[in-house]
Amino acid sequence: MDMSTPNRVRDELLKVNPTFRELVHQHSNYEQRLTELAHLTYPNDDEQIEESTLKKKKLLVKDEIYAIMNDYSVAH
Repeated sequence: MDMSTPNRVRDELLKVNPTFRELVHQHSNYEQRLTELAHLTYPNDDEQIEESTLKKKKLLVKDEIYAIMNDYSVAH
């Protein structure tokens, strides 16, 4: 999720919804760790498994973020 792009719904949810804030924080942490893993020249098996797992978790969190944003948009 690109947090640098202005988005009224996202900005409002970051202010008022602690669950949404936590999901965005998790997404950011996953992205940071994936960047670290991507810079490894020779990742070992555990690091490769971690990368695969983090990609799946990041996608699930992203889906949750967008579902909350969609629900908020419809309700407001």
